[in-house]
Amino acid sequence: MTTSNASVWRFVDRPETTINEQTFRLDQQALPALEEGQLLVRNLLISMDATNRLWLSEREELYMEPVKLGDSMKGFGLGQVVESSSRMFQPGDLITSLTEWSDFSVLDATAVQPFTCPAGLELAKAFGVLSIAGPTAYHGLFNIGQPRPGETVVVTAASGAVGALAGQMAKLAGCRVIGTAGTDDKCAWLINELGFDAALNYKNHDFEAELARACPDGIDVQFENVGGDILDHCLRHMNNNGRVVICGLISMYNSNENSPGPTMFHNTIMKRLKIEGFVILDHAAEMPAICSQLTSWLLDEKLKFKLNISEGLDQAPAALQKIYTGMNDGKVLVKIADPH
Repeated sequence: MTTSNASVWRFVDRPETTINEQTFRLDQQALPALEEGQLLVRNLLISMDATNRLWLSEREELYMEPVKLGDSMKGFGLGQVVESSSRMFQPGDLITSLTEWSDFSVLDATAVQPFTCPAGLELAKAFGVLSIAGPTAYHGLFNIGQPRPGETVVVTAASGAVGALAGQMAKLAGCRVIGTAGTDDKCAWLINELGFDAALNYKNHDFEAELARACPDGIDVQFENVGGDILDHCLRHMNNNGRVVICGLISMYNSNENSPGPTMFHNTIMKRLKIEGFVILDHAAEMPAICSQLTSWLLDEKLKFKLNISEGLDQAPAALQKIYTGMNDGKVLVKIADPH
């Protein structure tokens, strides 16, 4: 084995609300010798995602096992094989996986996926779009939302990685697109750079009135990343046979308690709505076709994508905090190393 130790962030203190300086601790750990079918992987990029906060909770209804106190923190990552005891991968191969917040990890070859960076795309952008954010936006919008030309689509947290892509895809589908974001600058970016028809600052006191004015013909597709009051406001303005895509509910992630359901839930009957939640990890079979389409759009410059990269493994906790403080501007990644 070419390296015997790794730096790793451990989850050591369960936060009551937002993560803080006590939540994680940077440790050194010895790497085990490779067993048959395992890989030694150098982690290059780690994705910071809103759902990471859920993994630190004691909720029983998660879609995967939470991170236990004392365990290494997890994240979706891009890595490069350093050493292999599997016929499936060779040193130098790029892979994606659920990995550790660590510079090196030992992973089972069956638990990783090969990754090829399309010619003409920088590696960080390819990973940021094609690994999680792009397929999430595509599946949620097209397979669940099923937008039709001329319809009105509302995307919440639209300046985030998934929301920005979902909104642009809705424009490509011929829809009128309204986004929500937490600052006037982010709203301006959505309109001036991404081509949204309108963007609303949800912190404004008259947000609901602004939403009604922005959607004079009602809402046909609601791509939801936030939940809470914003979801309620949108449910109020849904059209008959509207579709509500539940991609995320970040407004509740910093609480260990379940939030009350939307007060406008009765509109699911009155407006004959379809409401569906999803986890993109359940749809691996769709990934090749989705990534092919995403790559084509990126190379044709039909999709714009902003990266927010923190340099160094030591920056991981601060990078994750950006998502919950509104400091994230695009896809949040932590860069640990360059490929060799």
